[in-house]
Amino acid sequence: MKMGKKAKKGNSGFDDNGYKKNATSQVTDGTGKFKKSFKHHQNSDSQAPVIRKQVEPETAKYFSEIANLFESQGVDVEERSVICGNALEEARGKEFELATDYIISNTLQTLLDGCNLDNLCSFLRGCANIIPAIAMDRSGSHVAETAFKSLARHVQDTEAYTIIEETLKMICKVIVVNPLDLMCNCYGSHVLRSLLCLCKGVPLDSPEFHGAKGSKVLAEWLNLKVSHLDGNDSQHLQQGFPSLLKFLVSGMMNCTKEDMKTLQVDQYSSLVLQTALKLLAGNDQELLHIIPVLLGCNKENLAEGKFIDMIIAGETVESMKEPAFSHLMEVILEVAPESLYNNMLTKLLKNSLFELSSHPCGNFVVQALISHARTKDQMELIWEELGLKFADLLGMGRSGVIASLIAACQRLQTHEYKCCEALATAVGSKNETSKFIVPRILFLDSYFSYDDKSSWSWPGGAKMHVMGSLILQAIFKFQSEWIQPYILSVTSMDAEHVLEAAQDARGARVIEAFLASDASTKQKRRLVVKLRGHFGELAMNLSGSFTVERCFNAGNLSLREAIASELLAVRTELSKTKQGPHLLRTLDIDRYATKPDQWRSKQASKQSAYNEFFVAFGSSESKSTKSNKLLYNASMDTSEHEELNIKKDIDGSLISTSVVDDTSSEKKGRKKRKRDVASEDAVGSNRAIEKAVKNFLSSSTPDKKRHNASNQRLKI
Repeated sequence: MKMGKKAKKGNSGFDDNGYKKNATSQVTDGTGKFKKSFKHHQNSDSQAPVIRKQVEPETAKYFSEIANLFESQGVDVEERSVICGNALEEARGKEFELATDYIISNTLQTLLDGCNLDNLCSFLRGCANIIPAIAMDRSGSHVAETAFKSLARHVQDTEAYTIIEETLKMICKVIVVNPLDLMCNCYGSHVLRSLLCLCKGVPLDSPEFHGAKGSKVLAEWLNLKVSHLDGNDSQHLQQGFPSLLKFLVSGMMNCTKEDMKTLQVDQYSSLVLQTALKLLAGNDQELLHIIPVLLGCNKENLAEGKFIDMIIAGETVESMKEPAFSHLMEVILEVAPESLYNNMLTKLLKNSLFELSSHPCGNFVVQALISHARTKDQMELIWEELGLKFADLLGMGRSGVIASLIAACQRLQTHEYKCCEALATAVGSKNETSKFIVPRILFLDSYFSYDDKSSWSWPGGAKMHVMGSLILQAIFKFQSEWIQPYILSVTSMDAEHVLEAAQDARGARVIEAFLASDASTKQKRRLVVKLRGHFGELAMNLSGSFTVERCFNAGNLSLREAIASELLAVRTELSKTKQGPHLLRTLDIDRYATKPDQWRSKQASKQSAYNEFFVAFGSSESKSTKSNKLLYNASMDTSEHEELNIKKDIDGSLISTSVVDDTSSEKKGRKKRKRDVASEDAVGSNRAIEKAVKNFLSSSTPDKKRHNASNQRLKI
């Protein structure tokens, strides 16, 4: 069966472009009701009026037959494109009615997805003047999204570039006339963000530009990964339309600058502006014009070098306590050029940091400010306001601010010892021993909500605190001489508490961080021995298996054999788990079961090789961290990809929570502000040394060759 065009009827009442003549301006609100006009319409003569009429029965029947035909799978590939083109031609002049019809809009999406480029562009040009009205409708927004996604599939075709650019230009010219309604509409804002992505050349469904997952943002803030906006992830960029992106963004800003206070606090316009800023990351010239406008600066102040009026600055800071604007400020601080960042710190946010840090929404702005500090001088200004407030912030449940401070000091190599000292002081007193520091940070909420803190004790069975875990992981990256109280605390924990920590995904990460730290080998083994008798039990757990592996690498020969013996006892059950085969292979349990003497000889040979290596490169004590990290990597060399896959599963399932702590005040203050905290172990060792050690190990099995191999590596 072939579907041709429906018999044409008169199109009186529509002009040559298919737009309704002399109609009253009305658009749907997405629920079938009508608004009399665009809420903030400023120039009624510059935008074609639109009215929502019922679809004619004959037209509805035609598109119903088209839908039935496609559902019956009775159309081959060649016919499909022709039918889609004919049906889209039939939609000419009725685009708004069809796109906003709950049923027919689905058919229209199918047609736009299956038609050729000429038909697609013809449809979009035909309804360009009413794209805003279509985009702001619940059903129409899906039609517009589908059309843009179909366009995106053709942008790599150089021959199609010009026609796509001309089509998008028509749409952009219509949008910049009155973008405010579109930006503030729940459906329209999503369509507009997709259009911005299309102009930039990034995937329309890219999570980085449609709201990055909290785990990625937090990982960047805490130095666990590089910013996903650095260079806009150029390897994922497609052919874009940079001039159109600039035209669209500047047009939106020029038209809405008088309504900036509304845009700052509106949920949907904030998302549009965040997307625009992320797409312009690295384009300092554009950002230097746009960001001051977003902050409420006027041209006169900028011309006089004042940046922002003090009264406006106070209002802007107060707006940062609103959820929408706090989100927007996070992105502004992330993408701002250094000169602009410095102005925001010194002229806008200075003397307001503790006030903002105390607020359920405002504290995210401070976290972003800290995480994107560029220089030690900037960190000095931040430290002056927050350095003595650790206890206050932790007591209010603002541990995210503390974590960001520690990570930034670590990254910029400033105030490291002060950070460690301030945190230890915040969770204890001078009259107490250091042994309580780590347990209290592991259970931050429990400790700070306890009335008589001096009588607080380990809350058995309670979940450990996410940010507390991340803070301790960061602390154990510092030099050992700065973190001696923390080392003493973790090694002084009771055996049952060490086991409970190892069984909790968050506590396990802390143990792993300690075992990868600069602490001495003797201190690490003092902790490892407290887990004897439980390694088989821990290995059966997905996260615990990594703790077992770290313990194995930190142990001496007798400890390693004890771990191997416990894993051998559960080998059958362990091999059936996802992580089991990797762990059994890495620790060479099969060899231990069949040839224990050979296994011991190999382990001794590995340890001896490392000792010789670090004698050559420096004190093994001073290099203990690298030694353990390199041993860990060398033992995993044959199954690296397998471990990464297992790690992803853990990161996706273990630590899913809000970036801020689970305090009731923050939950009330900022609903839907969820962050998937996916902390990763930072190996951070020198790649060249790592490679040399791996090569050294691979050739070090025969004792006679070990000395020669060492000399060869030294020559390299």
